[in-house]
Amino acid sequence: MTDLKINVINHPLIQHKLTFIRDIETGTKEFRELLEEIAMLMAYEITRELPLEDTEVTTPVGPCRCKRLSGKKIGVIPILRAGLGMVNGVLKLIPAAKVGHVGLYRDPDTLTPVEYYCKLPTDVHERELVIIDPMLATGGSVVAAIDLLKRNGGKNIKLMCLVVAPEGVKVVNDAHPDVEIYTAAVDERLNDHGYIVPGLGDAGDRIFGTK
Repeated sequence: MTDLKINVINHPLIQHKLTFIRDIETGTKEFRELLEEIAMLMAYEITRELPLEDTEVTTPVGPCRCKRLSGKKIGVIPILRAGLGMVNGVLKLIPAAKVGHVGLYRDPDTLTPVEYYCKLPTDVHERELVIIDPMLATGGSVVAAIDLLKRNGGKNIKLMCLVVAPEGVKVVNDAHPDVEIYTAAVDERLNDHGYIVPGLGDAGDRIFGTK
């Protein structure tokens, strides 16, 4: 799968913190803190191309020509429940962003994603949307989330995941080639149970201390 379309963020701080997140010995408190920190660092990279406009301010010494964001609106869309663990990190960097929520579960018989909750900003069509989920495994839930956003008027969509499997990336690439994917690591593969190898286990359970 060498033709995958994906942006891997190799910032040293992200890679350093990811090592501790993967570690089975890392407890719930530390896991949450690290995930939030990585989310903030990843958001920094994802927003690198936001447009700027000229403005003028007065410093204590005199007038100064500066840059500011040109009004680009951001929407942060976590996929429940694990995506919640990354929201605060993104909002620390972009406090004016609006937050929507998408809830999906996998039907045990058909193995297809089923929507159980959706609450989006009313101006979703005007915003650059960032879907966040720590793991991109099979890709089914992410594709369903993107489908949902597009049906509700979303046009400019990015996906931010901590760790991805090549199989899931290909599924998203094929279904939504216009959606840019950002991750800290592309892992080896999926195992027979649909878990990312080596991955980091179940992100939701590790965030919330459940099993």
